Amino acid sequence: MKKTELNLTKILEDYKNGSLSASEASEKISAIYAASQIEVPGAVLDLARERRAGFPEAVYAAGKTSEQVCAIFKKLFEANGKALATRCSDETLQRIEKEFPDAEICRSARLAWIRSDIELNPAGKISIIAAGTSDMPVAEEAALTLEFSGFLPQRIFDVGVAGIHRLFERLSFFSDSDVVIVVAGMEGALPSVVGGLVSCPVIAVPTSIGYGASFNGLAALLGMLNSCSAGITVVNIDNGFGAAAAAVRVLKGMNK
Repeated sequence: MKKTELNLTKILEDYKNGSLSASEASEKISAIYAASQIEVPGAVLDLARERRAGFPEAVYAAGKTSEQVCAIFKKLFEANGKALATRCSDETLQRIEKEFPDAEICRSARLAWIRSDIELNPAGKISIIAAGTSDMPVAEEAALTLEFSGFLPQRIFDVGVAGIHRLFERLSFFSDSDVVIVVAGMEGALPSVVGGLVSCPVIAVPTSIGYGASFNGLAALLGMLNSCSAGITVVNIDNGFGAAAAAVRVLKGMNK
């Protein structure tokens, strides 16, 4: 039981036995939740999100200056001992790299993360399957978000339907997975194939890879939403981060 949960339990017990009035208990509970928020210029950080929702607040860097991203990144790290920033510009990644020498940086995925300690999460096996080399940045965003969360995903890349034998040759690698994330562009067919081969949850990620009529990933998104493999979950275009967050919820739920 975490410290905040212990404090809340103590407050409720004190109220129940009469040593705290309703107004006093309300005041103490309000103080706990006020402490779970930190304000920085332009942002209010939700420090209790992981405890409440299973995944901590991350920095979506697109649209923010490098100064804003680093300020938020620093506060999250100081408060929680870890911080994750996605969709970072080269300028932002350079600044994070300079200010946080221990941070993990991936320029192709435009992502940075840091943790004061690495605690591997034992729950389940997760595989990330990418159709083509061009889909790898989105697949890596998912993989690195999982590593930030303490999981060790298995990467199976460049096994798209144009050479489907490549996937079948690796079936034994992912058939026993607890969650599979499938990343694909063009017509987005690969998740349907994988969904017909495994019994675990499949999370499909459409990418914006493709020629004109792919409409920057819309064709892949619609193809995945219309998959004939029942039960596939689909996240937004290029959203490797969202797929990883969904996988974390599934894997943590296995241990409850």
